[in-house]
Amino acid sequence: MTARRKLIAGNWKMNGLSAQLGEVSAIAQLAAGRSDIDVALYLPATLIAPAAPLAGTVLIGGQDCHQEEAGAFTGNVSAAMLVEAGARGTLVGHSERRAYQQESNTDVAAKAARAHAHSLAVILCVGETLETREQGDEAAHAWVVEQLRASLPEGASPDWLTIAYEPVWAIGTGKVATPPQVAAMHAALRTALVEALGEDAGNVMRILYGGSVSGDNAADILHTANVDGALVGGASLTAAKFAPIVDAA
Repeated sequence: MTARRKLIAGNWKMNGLSAQLGEVSAIAQLAAGRSDIDVALYLPATLIAPAAPLAGTVLIGGQDCHQEEAGAFTGNVSAAMLVEAGARGTLVGHSERRAYQQESNTDVAAKAARAHAHSLAVILCVGETLETREQGDEAAHAWVVEQLRASLPEGASPDWLTIAYEPVWAIGTGKVATPPQVAAMHAALRTALVEALGEDAGNVMRILYGGSVSGDNAADILHTANVDGALVGGASLTAAKFAPIVDAA
């Protein structure tokens, strides 16, 4: 099996004001001197610039970027804007954006490509709804694998792209996919990556798990086959809750 360095990434979503910047500093202290794993925080756009100087080895990223270079897209943030603010990466295709902003797989692939054109590292999110999951494992695997294939940007490479599997039914609900469920889905995604990118790139690309990850369940999740880290929501908002997950990696 190809060794892949673990990545623990926090997604603050629409949370965080300047008063919370101390948590960025505290998380940077958690990551300091850790040569065994990578740590990242995906922050609201308003916090990227003040957070970047505090982050140390922690990668600071945006939560989305627009697929166009610039233009009449009120309220959106471009890849160039993220870079200027101090970001080194971005999320694309998070289920909340797919659902609430009706982003298509084509949109997600274009966003990933635009981010890469500005040298941003990208985490591309995929995952199934509860309705699809209840149709059975085979249906869930087929749905998520097709979503991955349709969302992969041209030139996808493990040098800059990471995949995050986030079952929609487990995000912010307290429900967590069982280790066997996670292992089976990640194995399906690994097979799809090898088919799409070839043996070398497909086996090196990291696949994270996201969905109500906490200090209580992190060890079980992170030591499941083909799980190369975690995309953490609420538990990433404070260093105290994030620390056990970093340690579990």
